Amino acid sequence: MRYTATEMARKLDISRSYLYYLKEAGVVEIEKNENGKPIWTESVYHQLFEYIKKNHRTEETDNIQPLYKTTKINNRRYLGSKYKLLPFITRVVKEECENINTIADVFAGTGAVASAFIDKKIITNDLMYSNYICHVAWFDSEPYSEQKIVELIMKYNQITVEEDNYMSTCFADTYFSLEDCRKIGYIREDIEQRYRKKQINARERALLITSLLYAMDKIANTCGHYDAYRQGIVFEKHLEMSVPTPEQNLNENNICYNADSNELMPEIEADLVYIDPPYNSRQYCDAYHLLENIARWEKPEVFGVARKMDRTKLKSKYCTQRAVKAFEQLIESVHAKYILLSYNNMAEKGNDRSNAKISDEDIMRILEKKGEVKVFAEDYKVFSAGKSDIKKNQERLFLCKCYENEKEVIPSALNYTGGKYKLLPQILPLFPKDADKVVDLFCGGCNVGINVNCSRVQFNDSNSCLIGLLAMMKRLSKEEILNWVFQAIEKYGLSLVSENGYEYYHCESSSGLGSYNKAGFNRLRDDFNKKEEKDDEYYLMLYLLIVYSFNNQIRFNRKGEFNLPVGKRDFNVKMQAKLQAFLDRIKSGDYQFTNLDFREIDLENFTEKSFFYADPPYLITCATYNEQAGWTEEDERDLLEFLEKLDKKGIRFALSNVLESKGKKNEILSEWIEKNKKFKAIPLDYSYSNSNYHTKQRESVTKEVLVVNYE
Repeated sequence: MRYTATEMARKLDISRSYLYYLKEAGVVEIEKNENGKPIWTESVYHQLFEYIKKNHRTEETDNIQPLYKTTKINNRRYLGSKYKLLPFITRVVKEECENINTIADVFAGTGAVASAFIDKKIITNDLMYSNYICHVAWFDSEPYSEQKIVELIMKYNQITVEEDNYMSTCFADTYFSLEDCRKIGYIREDIEQRYRKKQINARERALLITSLLYAMDKIANTCGHYDAYRQGIVFEKHLEMSVPTPEQNLNENNICYNADSNELMPEIEADLVYIDPPYNSRQYCDAYHLLENIARWEKPEVFGVARKMDRTKLKSKYCTQRAVKAFEQLIESVHAKYILLSYNNMAEKGNDRSNAKISDEDIMRILEKKGEVKVFAEDYKVFSAGKSDIKKNQERLFLCKCYENEKEVIPSALNYTGGKYKLLPQILPLFPKDADKVVDLFCGGCNVGINVNCSRVQFNDSNSCLIGLLAMMKRLSKEEILNWVFQAIEKYGLSLVSENGYEYYHCESSSGLGSYNKAGFNRLRDDFNKKEEKDDEYYLMLYLLIVYSFNNQIRFNRKGEFNLPVGKRDFNVKMQAKLQAFLDRIKSGDYQFTNLDFREIDLENFTEKSFFYADPPYLITCATYNEQAGWTEEDERDLLEFLEKLDKKGIRFALSNVLESKGKKNEILSEWIEKNKKFKAIPLDYSYSNSNYHTKQRESVTKEVLVVNYE
């Protein structure tokens, strides 16, 4: 029998890192396959088991010197790091904040605070790329080969480089010796070349760069930052990279940004936004310019004694006289239940460079406009260059419980048949306010799930193409999606009225753009239907087809081919705005997309705090999703039985359905409501037909209800 490395490590009850260490140490003979990968057999297991039984210690070390070292997120020197304050910060959040699933750390620095909430969905941001790339290493959930990282780091540690490169030419015998500069430059270039050749993925690149930055920081000839270096010293420490060990089982929805916080804030949402801006005039891009240079690896010209690059675009407004205005704009754009601000009391205690740029009066004035504010304080030893007269320094936490913490209601990017957007004002107030997880059981275009006041939502639908499309939208960046769409519009010769107007296409708004777009649309549809692999481009093409198709619908024939004709509209301003808002929302939430039959949902993972919303195909109506026997009487009965199971487990649910439509009655649903008298059927007042086509019986009564099992 053969095992994967992960299975072998679990079987032996050791970490994968220690397993690779034992392999490299030659404890047992391990055969390799044709690709040079170790073959973990039952025989290898027994040999390793005997060795570990004899030599294994609790710290997973033995009497052989380790072949490599490991490093954690906090093993880095950084001005203003909150690592030692984590017990204080987490205590305040635990005691004062309710129902926290998503946390945004928008001035994340090393990522120390984000690391304290690893069981949540984390959004990190920093203007410095050298911090951002470390966030990707520590928090991104992209799979990576631990063995590959170990082997490359061991290789890097053993090499000697004699040729000069950008690093040695610019920095030899300043912050590092000539020998170490050559090595740093070689390693950084090798990482980039491997990434370009697709020998390593984005997460592996980030892990290797992080390892290099941490190793540099340990031996740098500085007093903790790179504003200056000590001259005429003997370089006794030399570069030794360690293997980063991120936490396992990271949230798959974690997302890392490298942006100006004030520009990013309007685009994200979270339950808790943690804000730790620069306090004084000391710019972080000045203190860490060299690490930033190596992380970006753009090889710019450097100047001055400190060998700094041009940092104009990296300057923070929070280190200037514009800090108060910037802070006010930031807070106004926050979409969250809570804001937690770290800011110390250095307003009048140090020299002018050390003094805080935002006064307590301004902080309270700005936060109190947003919500109810509490202040917590803890004594803290501050970094000082020796010129500041600091008698007592305190780190304060300003906790703001926002007045308006309901999500802004937005429409889906998809005009999905039966979407409940126009019914949201009626049904959202009827949903539980304390749900810790919501399941949108038949999510369709996600109009309901993206607007519930809960950031942890499972979107489920039996339509695999729909779920694939939604997952692509969550996976790719907004810039990637928009760039592809605009390029494809040009490629297929489709209209774009938002740029050129109707006259450019010899069309009018009343008659639409179908005649102009027909040929290009048909070429796009043909190319889409010929695609064999359902990759990102497949789903991007599907989205564009939906945009330009009749009534913006999704429909496939029995052969699995998209078969709707061209529509009257194009990727207009309204459609663009809907897409951008939708992408921002699904990237902010702790959202999961599943393609399951509702009968396959495992209820063991839910509690009394969970909430299910069911909006199934309506048995007595006709819609695109209900063609070809898409929903039968058997499905209807099975769903009602599923809801009864939820009720028996104490799980709350709400069911959208119709009792009567166009002269037809849903007897199955009526009898079920009558049988379960503790359930409540709430009448709703709306006909949500997406068009005026085929509505000869519009005068017929439609009785839509929301059935709930809670007060």
